[in-house]
Amino acid sequence: MLENDLSQLEQLVSELVQENKALQEANQQIRNELAQLKDENDALQMSALEQDELNSTTAARIQALVQLASGTANAAPSPAQA
Repeated sequence: MLENDLSQLEQLVSELVQENKALQEANQQIRNELAQLKDENDALQMSALEQDELNSTTAARIQALVQLASGTANAAPSPAQA
């Protein structure tokens, strides 16, 4: 009976070792994917910041053009004043 129990224990330990190895490999794969996704996220955040800066610059230029156009329209005599 002791031999039978010992044999079952050896089988269970072997299965646990195999399961542990599979879990470690899955864990490493997930860690690799996470690192890749972090890099991708960093790149996307940088791109978003650059796009936001570009949009702010564009908005400022448009506002300046509108002000310039408004100033020119106010400075020119209206047909009624001419």
